[in-house]
Amino acid sequence: MDMFFKKPAPAGPIDFVIVGLGNPGKKYEGTRHNAGFAAIEALAEAFSVRINRVKFKSLCGEITCDGKKILLLMPQTFMNNSGEAVREALSFYKLPPEKCVVICDDVTLDVGTIRIRRKGSDGGQRGMRSIITQCASEQFPRVKIGVGKKPHPDYDLAAWVLSRFSKEEAPALVKAARDAADAALLIANGKIDKAMNDFSR
Repeated sequence: MDMFFKKPAPAGPIDFVIVGLGNPGKKYEGTRHNAGFAAIEALAEAFSVRINRVKFKSLCGEITCDGKKILLLMPQTFMNNSGEAVREALSFYKLPPEKCVVICDDVTLDVGTIRIRRKGSDGGQRGMRSIITQCASEQFPRVKIGVGKKPHPDYDLAAWVLSRFSKEEAPALVKAARDAADAALLIANGKIDKAMNDFSR
C-alpha cells in the first residue's frame, strides 16, 4: 500500500465502497469464511483508521486514496445476508454496483491465491449471492481470496469454511489479505487491469 498517497478522509460524498465479507463475533474470528474481513482490517491498519462506526448494518470506516473517498464496509448481518448491508450503503450514497468491490473467500482456490473478476455470478459463495440478489446486479468487481479446497469431497462445506487456518497456512492468508486490499484500492482508482496483472493468479 506504499504505492498510494494517504491522507485523512475529507468531508464529502463517498466515491467508492470496498466490502469485506465475513461473519461477526469472536466465534468466527480467524475462520476461512472471514478472509474478506481480514482484507478490510489490513486496509484499516495501513491507513491508520478504525472500522468502528455502525451504519448500514455494518461496521464502517473511511479512507482517502489518490483523491477518492472510500467507505470500508464489514457487514454484520452474517454472511448469507451480506447483500442487505451493501444495498443500503450503495442506495444511501447513490452509487452504482460498479462503484463497489467485494472481497470474499473462495474454497476453489489454494490458500493465499488471489483471483479478480470484473463481474459475474456468485460462484457458490452465499454472501456474493445475497449481494447479487439484493442489488439486482452482477456488475460489481470482486476480489477472491483462496482459503483452500475441502480436504476430501465428503467433508461438510459449512464446517470447512468455519474452520481456522493451520499454523502453516496462516502466513499465506496474511499476505493474501494484504494483496487483496492493494488490489481493491487499484480497482477503486479505476485500475482493474493493473490489479488483475499484479495480483490475479
